[in-house]
Amino acid sequence: MQESTKTEAYFQVLDQGAEKIRSIEDNLYIEALGTMGEMLFQRDFTPAGEDLRLELEQSAASLPKEMHREEVRRAIQLAVLKGMKEAVQPHHAMTPDAVALFMGYLTNLLLKKEEGKPVLLDPAVGSGNLMTAVLNQLSEDAHFVAAEPDETLLKLAFMNANLQEHEVDLFHQDSVASPLLDHADAVVCDLPAGYYPDDETAAGFKVKAKDEKTYVHHLLIERSIRHVKEGGFLILLVPNQLFQSDQSAGLQEMIREQAHIYAVLQLPETMFKTRSSGKSMLILRKKKDGIIPPSQALLAEMPSFTKEAALADMMKRISGWIEENVHG
Repeated sequence: MQESTKTEAYFQVLDQGAEKIRSIEDNLYIEALGTMGEMLFQRDFTPAGEDLRLELEQSAASLPKEMHREEVRRAIQLAVLKGMKEAVQPHHAMTPDAVALFMGYLTNLLLKKEEGKPVLLDPAVGSGNLMTAVLNQLSEDAHFVAAEPDETLLKLAFMNANLQEHEVDLFHQDSVASPLLDHADAVVCDLPAGYYPDDETAAGFKVKAKDEKTYVHHLLIERSIRHVKEGGFLILLVPNQLFQSDQSAGLQEMIREQAHIYAVLQLPETMFKTRSSGKSMLILRKKKDGIIPPSQALLAEMPSFTKEAALADMMKRISGWIEENVHG
C-alpha cells in the first residue's frame, strides 16, 4: 500500500471513530478525536459502549500492519486540522508541515555531535505536531519534555506521541509561571504570540514590560534560555517583527546578556494569510565559556517550500554555515 494511501486509511479510522464518539457524547470533534486516539493506542474500545466497540474494533483491524511514523503523524495532522476548523482559537493554529519538518532538519544539524541521548524541550507544545515532526527527523533517539496549558491540546499531543511510539514527558502547565527542567540540550518551539495576562508572574522576568502587559513570546524566550544548558540551542518560530516591536528593547538586552543570535531565517510570505502574521525561525545559543559565536549571524529569506531547487540550494548553504560556525 502506498504511503499516501496508508495515511488516508489511518485518517479514515481516526476521523470516522471521532465522528461517532462525538455524536454520542455531543462534544467537539477535536475532543472526540483525543478520545478516539487514546482508545486506538490502547486497542481498547470498551469505553465507547458495546454497540460502538465492535464497529471501532473492526475499523482498527483494517489498518495497515506496518506504518512509518511520518504516515501516522500526517494522518493525525489531517484530523486535527479538521477539528481546528470547527473550533477556531488563535492559540490552536498548527505549525505548517513544511516548517515543522525544516525545524527538525535544523535541530538534527545542530545536535549531530551531541553525546548521549539529547533532551529536548517545548514549553508550548500545542497538539504535538511540531514535537513529533522533529523527533521523526532526528538521526538519533531523543527524549522530549513538553508543556501545554490547554487541556484539549495536551490530550492531542499525548495521542500524537503515543500513536507514533515516541518517548516523551508531557505536563499540563503554563511554562511562564512554572519551570520545567534544567539543562535541556535544546529548545524547539513554535512560540504563541500575544500578551501574557499575569503581571505578577511576568515581574520576575528581565523582559517585563513597564506600562503594559508583557508579550508571552518574550517571556517564553527568556524562560527557554533559563532551561537550556550552557552552549545549548534554541530553535524557535517567532513573529517577523520580534525585534521591531514596542517591547523589543528589553528582549534584545536580555538576549545580549545570556545568549548569541546564530540565525534568523524568514519564512516565505505566501505561507501566511497576512504580511503582519509572517514568521521567522530564530536560532539562539546560550552563552558558554570557550564558545566563540559567529562573527555575523546567518540572515536569510527562505524560498518557497514548493521551489525544490531553490530550497535545496538554501539547505546546502545553511548546512555549510552550521558546519563551519557550530561544528568547525
